[in-house]
Parts: sequence; C-alpha cells; structure tokens
Amino acid sequence: MPSRRQFITHAATGTAALVAGSALMGLFSRAHAQNAAPIMPQSTQTSGGKWRPPYRFGQGGAPLGGGSMLEVSDAEVLEILDNAWDAGMRYYDTSPWYGLGLSERRFGYSLHRQPRDSYILSTKIGRILTPADAPPETQWANPDSFNYTYDYSASATRRSIEDSLQRLGIPSIDVVFVHDLTPENLKGEYEQHMQEAIKGAMPELTKMREEGIIKAWGMGVNSLPPILRANEAADPDLHLAACQYTLMDHTESLQKLFPDCDKRGISIVVGSPLNNGFLCGRDRYNYSGTIPDGFKEKRARMQQIAKAHDTDLRTAALQFCAAPSTVSSVIPGARKAHQPAENVKSMSVRIPADFWAELKAEKLIDEAAPTPA
Repeated sequence: MPSRRQFITHAATGTAALVAGSALMGLFSRAHAQNAAPIMPQSTQTSGGKWRPPYRFGQGGAPLGGGSMLEVSDAEVLEILDNAWDAGMRYYDTSPWYGLGLSERRFGYSLHRQPRDSYILSTKIGRILTPADAPPETQWANPDSFNYTYDYSASATRRSIEDSLQRLGIPSIDVVFVHDLTPENLKGEYEQHMQEAIKGAMPELTKMREEGIIKAWGMGVNSLPPILRANEAADPDLHLAACQYTLMDHTESLQKLFPDCDKRGISIVVGSPLNNGFLCGRDRYNYSGTIPDGFKEKRARMQQIAKAHDTDLRTAALQFCAAPSTVSSVIPGARKAHQPAENVKSMSVRIPADFWAELKAEKLIDEAAPTPA
C-alpha cells in the first residue's frame, strides 16, 4: 500500500496543468527569467535552531483571491506573479480561504512550471472547501464556487493539505499555517476550535514535519493571543502575524509577541505590512472596514516627514517591518503588475536615520522599535 506521502505526491502531480483558455496560455508562453537572482537570501535556521524561510521578502496571496471585494482578473494575476518572479521573489504565501481556492489555483498555474526546489510556498489549514452551486457571501470578489466549514482536527488538516496540493498542481508545500483561529473570527466557537487544534491540527502538523511532508508550521492569524497559546501548547517553527507589526501598530508585538517567540527560537513572517493598503494612501485599514480614530492624521504626518526626507511611506513601512531580528520574512500583497518590482526596489533604498529619529521624537513609532541600519 502506498504511504500517505506517496499518495500526496502522486495525487498532486496529476493536476499541474490548470488551463484557463488559449489567452492565458499565451500570457505564459514565455519562460520566466530563470536567471533572476533570488532577493534577500538568508540561512534557513533561527538562532534557536528553528526553520525559517530562506528569503526575507516574498509575495502575499490574499489580493490574488479578490480580497477587500477588489477583483483582479486572471490576466492581471498572471502578470503580477510573472513580474514577482522576474523581480527575484522566491517566497509565496497563499490559502484555501483566499477566493475560496482561487488564489491557490492562480499561484499553482504560475509556479508549477518552475523547479520545485527554486522557491518556497506556504499555505494554510482550518477551512475545508466543498463544491457549491454558488459561493456564500464573503469578503472575496468573484470567488470560486465553493462553500467552507471550519475544521481544525487532525484528519481535516491532512485533507486540507492534500486538497491544496490538488489546487496548486505541485508535489509539495513547505510551510503550513493554522489560519484565522482567533476570537475575533470565530466568536463564541473560538475556544472549542482552539482545543480541537491543540489536540488535532498542531500535533498532526508536527507529525507531518517529522515525516518530511512539510518543513515547518505555525499560526497564521491577525491577533496576538492565539500565537501565544500555540507557543505554550505545541512546537511551532514560525508564525504569520498579519497586521500585527506595521508602522501604524506594533507596540504589542514588541512587548509581548517578539519576546515570547525569541526565547523559543520562533520567527515571525509579517503579513499585510501596509495594513491592507492603508500605508499606500488607501482609505481602508486591515480587513475590518473601520479606520481607527486618529490613524488618518497619523498617516498624514508620517507622509509629511517621509517627503521631507526624500522617501515615501510605503518604502519606509516595508523596511520597518523587516528590521526586527525576530522577523524572518515580509510578504506584502499586490493588485497591479508593477507592484512586486516596486516593493522589491523599496527594500534596497537608503532611508536617512534622521527620518526614523523624527518619527520617534514625535511618538509616531515606539521608541523601542528597531529601525533599518
């Protein structure tokens, strides 16, 4: 009888050709720039011996599923991912939740043509997708036609990874994050699902890491308490902390998240470093639809200071997120083809030390926040 790992590998390879018609085939007829050097490489171990991504900068996948009800066409997505590759990005993050499978399919169509050992891919578990005549009402613009149920059990975790491999059309996943297991998302069912994950998903992911099916796992959440619970209850390698360490909001992470992870050798992947576009000037903040009081004014003052120092707030925000030693990677999203290259370029811009000093002097960022050298 074939092993579970053999089943996963063989099942995935049969779905590599996700073809959306001759027009999309034409878009991808040219080969990616195979000689593009991967950007911001690093060792794959933290000082505490835990695995971390070998690249400090990557591409987030929520916008490619139609996040914030902003539709991105198939053609635009393929151009975005093509340009991200050509810019040297080699770490990609997605999820079954993003567009109800749409983001995973789109990433897979791009990446299955690349040598599997040339990039790192993370996805998530926590929701099982099932076919539906029409998708439920969600935050996604024009998602795939699936319904979903929350399930953090061991069997659902294994099934979710197998389903993701089918959608992606690739033979393996490097990192798996336990997705959206938060009180804000699950309301009164949070504790029930947390206990389910502690007994099911977390030990199952540790087992899959030991089997060599994945390299690492952790939490992928938008708030701090679930990460601290996982650190106490299990043996994670890294966490995807979305919206938790940005120019706008970072003190709690400095005081609680980073110290707890540092003592365990756990690193942090920073998701949504631009607060879902807020730090680029968009009037939306994270994924709540509500902009906190005073944040527009704070952003405006930061923009003034950035302009005075001949930089821009997006560049400063990305570099700020990468500065702490606890952070192993930063993964902004993109909705336009030019954005990946712009984000990559921002990581090599020299920002004057006086800019950061002025932000601290005006108490716009925490005095203890690390800043780029």
